[in-house]
Amino acid sequence: MTITDSHQKIFGIGLNKTGTSTLAQCGKMLGFRCTSCDRDLLEDVILKNDFARIKQTVSQFDLFEDWPWPLIYEELDQMFAGSKFILTTRIDENTWLNSLKNHSMRTPPTKHCRKLAYGYNFPHKHEQEHLEFYRRHNDNVRTYFKDRDKDFIEICWERGDGFKKLCDFLERETPDTPLPHANNGSDNRTSIGIFLVNKMLSILGH
Repeated sequence: MTITDSHQKIFGIGLNKTGTSTLAQCGKMLGFRCTSCDRDLLEDVILKNDFARIKQTVSQFDLFEDWPWPLIYEELDQMFAGSKFILTTRIDENTWLNSLKNHSMRTPPTKHCRKLAYGYNFPHKHEQEHLEFYRRHNDNVRTYFKDRDKDFIEICWERGDGFKKLCDFLERETPDTPLPHANNGSDNRTSIGIFLVNKMLSILGH
């Protein structure tokens, strides 16, 4: 079923730690109503519940990023006609993995989205599985949106993509302001962080 709305819908479908928070900050600066990660909606997707809450959330906002949106881009494309889709990526896959690992050390060990989304509580000791997930997701998105330049764009902030590329795609005037870099934490892991993760891995068995 196709759903129409007076507000254009913009779905960020890059995995977390690919600059999704920066995309949200850009959206807010452009006047869009933005929403980020929603664990309850992610559970709906993973458990294959109906899309009632998804539809309700989409009706309330304009720009969406983080979970669960990257997992349901095909369904969103079918349901919300005229939507825009933005795949955010990192400069290389290892940069993404290191960022994900670092982020996992700054979030609660059990109350998070990693287990639902990737199948593991921590990326540590499961690096190859996460890299394969990253590659597969990006490749599948590119294939699905092939030759649909009006509906889809890939953005990598680290490669110099900025406001102009984003605004040209969204048909908005480019702000005369620097690109915001939200959630720009260091990717350097501390020894205490590594110790805590290893401890949690031994407790959780993941």
